[in-house]
Amino acid sequence: MDELARVTAATVDVLRVLSAGDDACWGLRVIKGSGRPPGSVYPILERLERAGWVSSAWEAENDRPGPRRRFYKLSDGGAVAARAVIARFDAKSNASFRPTGAQA
Repeated sequence: MDELARVTAATVDVLRVLSAGDDACWGLRVIKGSGRPPGSVYPILERLERAGWVSSAWEAENDRPGPRRRFYKLSDGGAVAARAVIARFDAKSNASFRPTGAQA
């Protein structure tokens, strides 16, 4: 598993959605859960997969109408790394937030 060269707020949002459950989820669910546009989410998912953080698979043929869905799931190492990235991002965000009138 490779380290991510760049971690943006959008990457963290995608990791949060993927970390939220044990089941794989399809791209549209990641888009809706993260609140990010498809043009951001799919490249992030592709980067995560190339780095070994995520695996993906097309759903088997079924009777559901509509196009096949691609399901994404964090790898075991990706899940551990995602939790660490999210925690660092949250700690950094909380440290930089100072309410009005707070002493430095």
